Amino acid sequence: MLLNLNIDPEDHSSCAISYNEHEYWLQAIWKGYVDPAEAMHGAQAYLQQAANKRCAYLLNDNSRLQGPWFDSLDWLLDVWAPEAARLGLRYVAHIVQADTHRDIFSGRNFDKVPFEVQVFQERADAIEWLQWMRDSNLPRTSGMVAVSQ
Repeated sequence: MLLNLNIDPEDHSSCAISYNEHEYWLQAIWKGYVDPAEAMHGAQAYLQQAANKRCAYLLNDNSRLQGPWFDSLDWLLDVWAPEAARLGLRYVAHIVQADTHRDIFSGRNFDKVPFEVQVFQERADAIEWLQWMRDSNLPRTSGMVAVSQ
């Protein structure tokens, strides 16, 4: 379900934030050349949606980005990350840009980030990890399975 779509009218770069009802996670898909103002706007839009959904999982897909992206890692770590964690974020699967196989998160130390971040080159690998994290954190029942008829 699409929750927010920001499209730059000049170059058609975008950030689409949606909720995957089947997987129970938020996802942000970035496309094109995203300048710093667009990146901050998209990151803030995620926080607005997270406030409504209270979702522990985020699939952040940068695979369709082009060119340099968002040089303010300090803002992400010092402002955005603590707020996202306060809103319930616990696990982020981050997919790097396809044209460089690296971006601002590659090679970074995430010791100060208040949630777990894994960096991937392939979307399928990111999805598999996020599914595993979600499934391993589901509340357990006492061996009983509810079946609806």
